[in-house]
Amino acid sequence: MTAPGAVLVHGLWHGAWCWDGVRAALAARGIDSVAVELPLTDLAEDTGVTQEALDAFGRPAVLVGHSYGGAVITAAGRHPLVRELVYVAAYQLDEGESVSRPGAVAGLPDTRLGEALRVTADQVALDPDLGAQLLYGDALPEVAAVATARLRPVGRNVFRGVPEGIAWRSVPSTYVVCAGDEVVHPDRQRAMAQRATRVLEWPGGHSPAATRPGAVADLVAERVRAVS
Repeated sequence: MTAPGAVLVHGLWHGAWCWDGVRAALAARGIDSVAVELPLTDLAEDTGVTQEALDAFGRPAVLVGHSYGGAVITAAGRHPLVRELVYVAAYQLDEGESVSRPGAVAGLPDTRLGEALRVTADQVALDPDLGAQLLYGDALPEVAAVATARLRPVGRNVFRGVPEGIAWRSVPSTYVVCAGDEVVHPDRQRAMAQRATRVLEWPGGHSPAATRPGAVADLVAERVRAVS
């Protein structure tokens, strides 16, 4: 059988580029990977694009989702090549839930993300200053500046999308709680993480792919080797 690898799914306002440091670190560890470029129009389309990426990858995979990417891998992870799911500060949704209504977090603290949203008729963008603070507050200034300059608006429908299937019910999963997160409150992450097979907690903010790509790569490489 072809050696397993990793398929990486980004969150809202980002693109496949946000995994560049992790992919370089994975390559140094001998792990093949691909980063999905989501259209960020709605969950169903993002799920379909991810399943197509798994088809093209053509080998067993650990499917990694960051933030909104967790909603995507929850649905796309039913693909027959997926061997494990890894949620990084991500939405590990259950039936009937969406990013805007994740039932497990009812009554738990929220962050200032709502203040940073800039909503139009069909898109949602981020305030450049507050958005940068929330997403990349613990990153080096130059890293934060480069990343936030590449952020893009997303379709409003992504917030309402409900996964058509729940992959973590049949596929093992690892959840990484980011204890200093200012986008998805750590208490909300801990509530969703109760659904995972295995839970880790890291210090730091919402974007470990930018702030500690080596640690992300170490975890992903470990899980890839575990399913080999």
